Amino acid sequence: MAGLFSRIRKQGDEPAAAGRAPAAAVPIVPSDLARRVELLDSLEETGVGWFWASDAEGRMIYCSPAALAPFEIGPDELASRTINQMFEQERKEEGKGEGSARPLKFLLAARATLGPTPVRVKLGNGETWWEIAGKPRFAGDGSFTGYRGTARDITGTHEERRKAERASQYDSLTGLANRYRMSRQLEQTLKAFTHAKRSCALLMIDLDRFKQVNDTLGHPAGDELLKQVAARIRRVLGERIEIGRLGGDEFQVILPDHDDRGELGDIAQQLIQMASQPYSINGSRAVIGVSVGIAVAPYDGVEPEELTKAADLALYAAKGGGRGQHRFYSRDLRDQASFRHQIEQDLRDALVGEQLRMHYQPIVDAKTHEVACMEALMRWEHPERGMISPADFIPVAEEVGLIRELGTWALNEVCREAATWPGKVKAAVNVSAVQFAADDFVDIVRKALKSSRVDPARIELEITESVFMGDVERSQRVFAALKKLGVRLALDDFGTGYSSLSYLRDAPFDKIKIDQGFVRGCAGKDSNNLAIVAAVVSLADALRMETVAEGVETQDELAAVTRQGASHVQGILFSRAIPGEEALRRFEEGDLILTPRGPEKYRAERRTEFRRVGLIHGDHRYNVFLRNLSKTGAKIEGLLGVEVGTEIVLDLGGGQLAVAVVRRSEGAAQGVEFETPLISDGADGLCTRHRVSPYQIELAGKPLQALGDDPYAALMTMQNRTPKAFMEVQPN
Repeated sequence: MAGLFSRIRKQGDEPAAAGRAPAAAVPIVPSDLARRVELLDSLEETGVGWFWASDAEGRMIYCSPAALAPFEIGPDELASRTINQMFEQERKEEGKGEGSARPLKFLLAARATLGPTPVRVKLGNGETWWEIAGKPRFAGDGSFTGYRGTARDITGTHEERRKAERASQYDSLTGLANRYRMSRQLEQTLKAFTHAKRSCALLMIDLDRFKQVNDTLGHPAGDELLKQVAARIRRVLGERIEIGRLGGDEFQVILPDHDDRGELGDIAQQLIQMASQPYSINGSRAVIGVSVGIAVAPYDGVEPEELTKAADLALYAAKGGGRGQHRFYSRDLRDQASFRHQIEQDLRDALVGEQLRMHYQPIVDAKTHEVACMEALMRWEHPERGMISPADFIPVAEEVGLIRELGTWALNEVCREAATWPGKVKAAVNVSAVQFAADDFVDIVRKALKSSRVDPARIELEITESVFMGDVERSQRVFAALKKLGVRLALDDFGTGYSSLSYLRDAPFDKIKIDQGFVRGCAGKDSNNLAIVAAVVSLADALRMETVAEGVETQDELAAVTRQGASHVQGILFSRAIPGEEALRRFEEGDLILTPRGPEKYRAERRTEFRRVGLIHGDHRYNVFLRNLSKTGAKIEGLLGVEVGTEIVLDLGGGQLAVAVVRRSEGAAQGVEFETPLISDGADGLCTRHRVSPYQIELAGKPLQALGDDPYAALMTMQNRTPKAFMEVQPN
């Protein structure tokens, strides 16, 4: 210990408080000094505490010998190192840990007091951690003379602390961030990005049909599935993206500096495609779906609660739209959420109140166009809201557990009505995966056949590929039992799931229905859909199964699928779904051969709309009505004398500005072509890739929080300005 005092004395240090002249010192008796030195020597030797010192240049001039012993380093080698060369502060992950502690290098440069700081000792090859503390020392003239400090070994407790800290922030099952960490990360990211005027996307991911995996294969299989899903998400997004599991089967992703909805849609589709492929779990095969909701700051919120709620609503809309979709947040979703809640309340009364009806869409022979089958489609006629789309109430029925009751009612109703039709016309009824998985499903079918006295061979059960998920042997037993009853089986929406071809070989299907996504536009020159249709038809022929091309809407599509050998066709080219009473009337009149009526050629889908939008030309803004909308253009009404070639901007609302050129003009109606095509919102809507940044609105003189639900409209009202001023401006 005497060595410490002598080396410090050589640096001209005085035993005084830092930065000020010593107070009246209490004389130290030699015996007291010797006792202190002895005590300090004993402390160093026990390893409970060590001492270190540096000179004014930051070079190490002393460290307790007991501390250096494991590294076999002497005073000369120690003197060649600075504090920063000997100690390395633990790196804090972004968003991790409390407070905003200054880094070690900053504190040393500022000659500030060092509080207890965990550091890694950069000596030897091992992983050794100390906790150091120190104070700067100053000479009588105020000049800095170096640091004097203490140290202790915390290697064992540090590793335990790191494990505990990780356990508090990461999901033990998947290794992803947990809800707490994701919440803090989002809060810190949004706070920093709002200040820097940067964007940030939030993705909410939910697994479809995960509960069925747990129920059929057990919870250990469910845990294994979650691990595999997490690994696939990592593979799509990369290791640097913050991904979290919030609990159950819900995941969250934070994507800094993303606001291009085209790119975000592509990312979401990659996640859906990758995560929806089959999983092998303990020798069993599981197939699930994935739904994704997307919200983007600052457009959809600048506070964590706002953005999270927006992403949740988008996810809810994606699941309600049929699952296996992505959806962007829009203000309309709040109204839809309220509407869905009301549907849930009213749906329980629909069955007992006789508000449900079955409509039927013909399936015709591809060559003769004679009606061969009628597909049953459920409709809900609400006493106050009128007709409610199945896309709105079927997902709700699945969520609240009413789908089995609805399915049982539909099966009995279809069997009852089909018994009154001509003997050669079959009836097809859709069966949900939840119905199929019920233990009493075969009994329900048997009772419906018996009570209606319909010929079982005239009833087709349309089953989607999702029924193959889970217990394969049970599925085969159910198929066998159904065939024993005499009913026919059809595989619906073929090609949209991931069922193995071995299921087609083993399952006794009578018919394969080619999903309309492959039929739509199949006659186009650059379409690969026709090759897919041909492959499915060839496969079905080899297995002696019928084929139905779904969703045929145009004459060229009908000709194309017929040339490829599809045995049956279904679509609005022949007929929309009609009420059961009308179907019976047609049959009684012998109206069994349908004439195809519809457009000659397929064109890009246009959405029929009727809503007011803004049209900007120069510095003027006009109100017009949007009639039709497609990815590449729109039809508008409301202005006279607009010349062909006029450049305009359409304000579609919510900061969506679309530059367009008038290509057709007739009276008060114009057809316009967009400079940049719109993109899908993940469901059945269209949106622009980019929006006017709220940051630019903020710069124009209005705080973000004061702009209300529609900041863009608020700004224009406030300043009587058009969106033109913001068209070319993008935040850095």
